[in-house]
Amino acid sequence: MILDTFRLDGRVALVTGSSRGLGRAAALALAEAGADLALLDRGDATETAELVEATGRRVHRIRRDLVAATPAQLASAVEETVAELGGLDILVNNAGTIRRAPAAEHAASDWDDVMAVNVDSVFHLSQAAGRHMIAAGRGRIINVASMLSFQGGILVPGYTASKHAVAGLTKAFANEWAAAGVTVNAIAPGYMATDNTAPLRADEDRATSILSRIPAGRWGEGSDIQGAFVFLASDAAAYVTGAVIPVDGGWLVR
Repeated sequence: MILDTFRLDGRVALVTGSSRGLGRAAALALAEAGADLALLDRGDATETAELVEATGRRVHRIRRDLVAATPAQLASAVEETVAELGGLDILVNNAGTIRRAPAAEHAASDWDDVMAVNVDSVFHLSQAAGRHMIAAGRGRIINVASMLSFQGGILVPGYTASKHAVAGLTKAFANEWAAAGVTVNAIAPGYMATDNTAPLRADEDRATSILSRIPAGRWGEGSDIQGAFVFLASDAAAYVTGAVIPVDGGWLVR
């Protein structure tokens, strides 16, 4: 039955940035589809863990600050997931950060922090997870890209560069690992009601401008993106790799 191919029973997923927002939505969606969860976050993911446990799934929490984490510390997060939950089938690179400033004033420290979280962690976690998945003969890696993987944005040069890089890494890993049974895809959320967009939603003129361009006529919610995570993590998407899939209420086609 086709719906059975969307089930994730017996699989293990590692989700970064899982304490709130899209990371929490992804973790809950995967748990509801049957997966056990490792939650990697620099903050307290207790509430997400409790929600996952309420679905009947196992959960393990891992503390890492992705701004400062070394490649070895990120690889150890993958090893810890395998040791505690018995494997790793799905990696969701969701954690991200943003710094807003005019390009001529964008601080070097802000650039470094954005790249560390949005690009370096994606590369090192994917590399470590990919080695395990290649050995197992199967796996799913899902990166969180952005509308700014396609566009230039305003006042966010570092974030824009990082999200273009996420799209590029998605395609590069996909090319190398498809034959090993490992798919690598990205979801590009549109304008979602998350912490990262709080300054935009608080700016009445900017919020009105954004909403006027979204054909759906509203900001996205975490629930709007959950189906895409489950699809890309499942056997239903076995022949989908290297894709950057917008979930944007129609923003890009406007």
